[in-house]
Formats: sequence, C-alpha cells, structure tokens
Amino acid sequence: MTDGEHRSFRFEDGTFMGVVLVVTLLFAWLISSYFGAILWGLVAAILFEPATQRLAERLNGRKSLAAALVLLLILALIVMPALLLGSSLVQEAATLYERIRSGQLDIPNMLNHLRDALPTTVRRFVDRQGWSDFDSLRRMLGSGVANGLQDIASRALLVGQSALSFLAAMGVMLYLTFFLLRDGRRYGDLIRTALPLRTATRDRLIDHFVVVVRATMKGTVVVALVQGLLGGVIFWSLGIEGALLWGTMMGFLSLLPAVGTGIVWVPVAIYLLVSGAWIKGAIMIFCGVFVIGLVDNLLRPILVGRDTRMPDFVVLIATLSGLELFGLSGFIVGPVIAALFIAVWNMAIEQRAPAMAELATTVPDEDTPGRHA
Repeated sequence: MTDGEHRSFRFEDGTFMGVVLVVTLLFAWLISSYFGAILWGLVAAILFEPATQRLAERLNGRKSLAAALVLLLILALIVMPALLLGSSLVQEAATLYERIRSGQLDIPNMLNHLRDALPTTVRRFVDRQGWSDFDSLRRMLGSGVANGLQDIASRALLVGQSALSFLAAMGVMLYLTFFLLRDGRRYGDLIRTALPLRTATRDRLIDHFVVVVRATMKGTVVVALVQGLLGGVIFWSLGIEGALLWGTMMGFLSLLPAVGTGIVWVPVAIYLLVSGAWIKGAIMIFCGVFVIGLVDNLLRPILVGRDTRMPDFVVLIATLSGLELFGLSGFIVGPVIAALFIAVWNMAIEQRAPAMAELATTVPDEDTPGRHA
C-alpha cells in the first residue's frame, strides 16, 4: 500500500469518527428531555443487575421473567413508596401552614419564651439588634411559608397539567430498566468494543464507573433513608410538629457531608433547652450525636468501601453543583463525575509514572559529581 493510500485511509477514518461524534451529539440532544428517566433507569439496572442474573440462573436462564420480577420488586419497594411519601409531604406541609395561619402554632409566643430563657447579656444584645420584633418576624415567616407552599402548590398543579409527560417519563424509565436488566451485559460488551481506548484502560474505566454508581447509591440513598427515618421517629416521639417533613429534610440534608442532618436537629435541640424542655433537649442532642450522627460514620464506610471514598470537600462541592445543574438527579451525577475525574487523573498519573521514573534515572542531577566536568 502506497503512502498516498495510507493518508487517504487515515483521512477517511478521521472523517468517519467526526461523523460518529456529530451523530452521537445529535442523539444526545434528541433524548435530553428524558435525561432524568434514562439516568434513573440506568442506575436501577446497575444496582439490580446482579440480583437479576442470580434470579435468572434459578429460573433456568429465563432472563425476561427474571427482569420482569425484579422490575415489579423495584415498583413495590421504591417507586410506589416514593410517590406516597411525596403525597404525604404535601399534605403535612399544608397542615403545618394552616396551623401557623390559624394561630394554633404561635411562633411569636414560642420566640418570646425563647427570648425570656436567654441570659440577660444575650437578651440585651438581641433587643439592640431588633431581633425581638416578633410581629415583623411572624409576618416574614408567614410570607416565607406562604410563598413556599404556593411554590409547592404550583408545582403540584404543573405535575397535574403535565401528567402525560410524567407518565411518559416513568414509562421510559421502567421500560429501559427492563431491557437493561435483561440484556445489560450484552450492551456493556458492545460499548466496551466500540470505545476507542486501550483494552486495559477501557475495562478499568467502565468497571470503575459501575462501582462508583453502586457505591454512590448505597452510600447516599441508604444512609439518607436511615437517617431520615430515625430523625422522623425521634421528632415524632418528642411530640414535635411535622415529624415527617423534618425527617425528610434530614434525609435530603444527609447528602451533605460534615453539616448534614445537624442543620435540622441542632436548632430544635437548642430551642428545647432554652425553652425549659431540658429532658427533651438532652434526648435530642444524645440521639442527634450518638444515633443519627453515628449512622453516617458506621454505615457509609461499609457501603461505599475504601476504594471509592472521596474527600468530604469534594463530595460536598460535587453534590451541591450536581443539584444546582441537574436537580434531584444531581446527587448521583455530581459525585459520579467527581469520582470519574479523580479516577481518570489517577490513571493518567500511573501511565506517566514509569516514563517519569525512567527519565529521572537517565538524566543526572545538576549536583551529580562530574556533571560539569
């Protein structure tokens, strides 16, 4: 083959790869409106694929039946409880707002008790700052709660108006999950073959992606569910209004390392202490530190493992950025992108390390004797 033919083939290969890239970007743009449904379908398939394979082996290789049974399990254990929880949250938020509006839950009176329980120096400081104007505070809180509930109502109305879109997205997620559960390994092999990477690098990157997705889901969702459930039960047992709402908030805030659930239970514990409910305040602090707090320290290392652990500041920034860019799906997308970023750079360092070590042994130091002889 002549040099001209070689150059022609290289040009044609480059042109074809350009066409592949353009068509892939167009397809990604086409399906972008169902990004959330596709993401959750992919995540569900990655999480439940091992269980599907084991079930298929017990069913004499009937993968379709195994995938259908696992899909029904996902519906029963995840999808339906999530829908019921969302409905209950809206009802509880509306009830809480109605109690505030009608005066049954008197926030200014509660704040007055809180102010009276403060030390004299702190009370004078609060008065000088104007923080004891509880009528203004009540109007501000009422306006804030009203705006929040109005936003919830508008979103509920939006969901009602676009029920067809919601059902379509749910159908896409479940439909995709079924086929990925049944044929996921075959699709994975096709992707491995198509990726223009070295075999070792490609396999390691894909395997790391799967491990990170599973670890992220186990280390965030499971911990969030446990902490939210414990927080809600503790609030309910102490007779605090809106236990379901506060428990759900703690579950979501547990996604943030370091601060997490303390954003909810610490102010409540302080209020209970300064308002004279010493026993309830002490119980809240004990449960917050030694029950809710220890769940994260005990469960997350077991569920996530050492290989996928990231620094807390990386998790915090990635989670907040993911939520800002992708909404609820961001608590998966953000940490996964961050973990893949760290993995890719570690692989690049490992690939360059032998060459750098060889260069260090062949190039003498400036201080080596005889260097300038």
